Amino acid sequence: MTGPRLDDLAVFVTVGREGNFTRAAAHLGVSPSAVSQTLRGLEERLGVRLLTRTTRRVTRTEAGEKLLRELAPLLDAIEAQVAAVSELRERPAGTVRITADEYAARHVLWPKLRPLLAAYPELTIELTTDYGLTDIVAERFDAGVRLGGTIAADMIAVPIGPRMRLVTVAAPDYLARHGAPRTPAALTAHRCINLRLPTHGGLYAWEFGSGEQEFRVRVSGPLIMNSVLQILEACLDGAGLAQLPDGLVQTHLEDGTLREVLAEWSEPFAGYHLYYPNRRQQTAAFRVVLETLRLRAG
Repeated sequence: MTGPRLDDLAVFVTVGREGNFTRAAAHLGVSPSAVSQTLRGLEERLGVRLLTRTTRRVTRTEAGEKLLRELAPLLDAIEAQVAAVSELRERPAGTVRITADEYAARHVLWPKLRPLLAAYPELTIELTTDYGLTDIVAERFDAGVRLGGTIAADMIAVPIGPRMRLVTVAAPDYLARHGAPRTPAALTAHRCINLRLPTHGGLYAWEFGSGEQEFRVRVSGPLIMNSVLQILEACLDGAGLAQLPDGLVQTHLEDGTLREVLAEWSEPFAGYHLYYPNRRQQTAAFRVVLETLRLRAG
């Protein structure tokens, strides 16, 4: 009996991870029928069913679960070694996948990555915006960008942005109609614009600190949004108070279209970090991205 080929095993791992023939086919660049035929041939050669197929989904059998668990890390290691060898050329090439929240993508990453793409035309950066705490290993990202305090302990974290503040702001028109809160606790009587967090579906609790005292305030108001850019626009229109990164509102504070309140309760904290798993082999493409984004002392 002819044993399974490495390519067939790679198809199985892709289908097992995606749980769907169509998505697996798109990932592999082949037709769904070709994927299905490859899987049938692999099962026949092994003499065991690996997947259970229904009209809507594909699930792994016990044998398929065991094979995927043992095989996937081996194929990932082979892929990394091949990539490392192929990247031993003068100019970095290939794709680097990064997940970041909306503000970091726009104000921290893009200003540094824009000249990098011009310098290395064979480099592709896939940037996915997401406020959730993405499992970058499971989702096959090369790295993620989050604030320093929200990074898993088993990741390597490199600072890529300066210390920052979350500032509470409002349009002058709103403050003229409703007055300014004098303490964070007073926010409960104000119209505030909430941010919906995707990880658990909850609302972001506004953070404050003064000296050693740190606490959060649950606010309410007429709007709940899932984008800081949307919240900024609504705040500029006088819809309510908002808590936003200082870099996002700096120009509006300077031109007077927004005003900061509760400034004495807004202390700086560690800024954005690039985090990634500890792997021996890093592609040249990832190394050049890492060095470009790394925050330089001074």
